[in-house]
Amino acid sequence: MSYVGPDFDPPRPRRSPLRRTLTVVLAALVPGALLGWLAFETLGGADDGGPGRAGATSSTAGSAGGDPDDKPGASASQSPTASAPGGARSLAGKVVVIDPGHNPANFEHTDEINSKVDIGTHKKECDTTGTATNSGYTEAAFTLDVAHRLRALLERQGATVKLTQDADRPYGPCIDERARIGNSAHADAVVSVHADGAASGQRGFHVILPGAVHEGGADTRAIVAPSRELGELIADDFAESTDTSPSNYVGDGTGLVTREDLGGLNLSTVPKVFIECGNMRDSKDAALLTSGAWRQKAAQGISEGIVSFLRG
Repeated sequence: MSYVGPDFDPPRPRRSPLRRTLTVVLAALVPGALLGWLAFETLGGADDGGPGRAGATSSTAGSAGGDPDDKPGASASQSPTASAPGGARSLAGKVVVIDPGHNPANFEHTDEINSKVDIGTHKKECDTTGTATNSGYTEAAFTLDVAHRLRALLERQGATVKLTQDADRPYGPCIDERARIGNSAHADAVVSVHADGAASGQRGFHVILPGAVHEGGADTRAIVAPSRELGELIADDFAESTDTSPSNYVGDGTGLVTREDLGGLNLSTVPKVFIECGNMRDSKDAALLTSGAWRQKAAQGISEGIVSFLRG
């Protein structure tokens, strides 16, 4: 988002014919208890999270590849906090709204997205097209991809996840409607996913927090504190998951920025933050943003921050 605009589990190893034969021979010779143990070993052991399982899971972490067209896999199983819905750590009953910044078709509807909407403090454009890397990979494509990955991770933990848009409408929604979607869902947390369009050399991520706004139709006073908590958790987990640093151009190295001019925040009545995952106009950041493997890490970091927030 430019500042000039608004807002798989791994397959089990295949057994060789020799090992199958050995198992049959041993079955005929060894007492029942030992036979049971051998059968257990032949099948690869229980899914107990031991070193063998961990190594197999880790080997799939890079399988997303580095192509912008890589699709999200079922790699939510890599999450150290993942559990089946209904488990002890389930997020059943929690609602998360993911807001993929911009819409892939916005550029075809310039009149509509340039129309002004009320954000409480003033009027602002409905939306923008977003930014893009120098090679043409768009912010809208990036945000939707990360949103899909993030949804898979959160749903695996039992949360109800809603997207404000899924490239399923001609443009938008406008920034005021994006806020209303989260409000109407009574979301426990809302995260708007973006990537910045700053100058080359300006690198890193930052999380945007709502300021205390009480003007017109905007009143963020009740969500400022929980939104800050959400933002701080996401910033910490995003940095760890992606091994990237906070922005070197805003936020004074904290990775946190407070703003009062974003309609998506001003009009929200539920905890909400924006995350600028990196700068698409910087070649080093762009190399990360266009990597499917890195986008999975980004989704993982955001997910872990949200999960920590929802579990209190």
